[in-house]
Amino acid sequence: MAPVLDALQVTLDDEQRQRCAAYMGMLSHWNATYNLTALRDAPDMFTHHLSDCLTVLPHLAKHLAMAPGEAAAGVVGQQGGALRAAPAVRLLDVGSGGGLPGVLLAIARPDVQVCCVDTVGKKAAFIRQVAAELRLPNLRAEHARVEDLNSRHDIVTSRAFASLADFVALTRERLAPGGVWMAMKGKSPDEEQAVLPDDVEVFHVEPLQVPGLDAERCLVWMRVRG
Repeated sequence: MAPVLDALQVTLDDEQRQRCAAYMGMLSHWNATYNLTALRDAPDMFTHHLSDCLTVLPHLAKHLAMAPGEAAAGVVGQQGGALRAAPAVRLLDVGSGGGLPGVLLAIARPDVQVCCVDTVGKKAAFIRQVAAELRLPNLRAEHARVEDLNSRHDIVTSRAFASLADFVALTRERLAPGGVWMAMKGKSPDEEQAVLPDDVEVFHVEPLQVPGLDAERCLVWMRVRG
């Protein structure tokens, strides 16, 4: 894992690294009976899942550092002379499957409240087990259709979940005011961008280089105009 983190310039402490390794072990073990991922080979799971998801961390960190408001900045404010902690950033991982990327983001960013939602009950159960075994109080799972949730989130993300237009349509009501969509895609989805609603803008497309994986990846950032 160290070469991947070095290549991405991502810093994780020993406990976080151990949790990442433990999660991949659980994913491989549960996959035999729960069909959490189509990949079965451990090296493939490492590059196509672990490395692929960790690649977004520097970009997420940059967004959180630049985002306006106390919740995004993670600062502590003062009210009535008393210090008060800023609310944690809320991130929703849609169609999370076995917890990709939500579990790894929760491990790497304990300051972010991560909710993974999936329509398959056994996948949500697996993520709950991961949260319990790895002691991740900032991680939870919902067995539901995303459109049936009633929560709002500062960041809504997905990994190869649907077209950009469908992703936006299904999750628009889950996006908090001022929130953003962070879509993990393969090659730059120019045709998908062209059919987005008029009030949704793509404000950044970042190419991603996944260590050990020779494939196109990008991160598409979107928001409601105005």
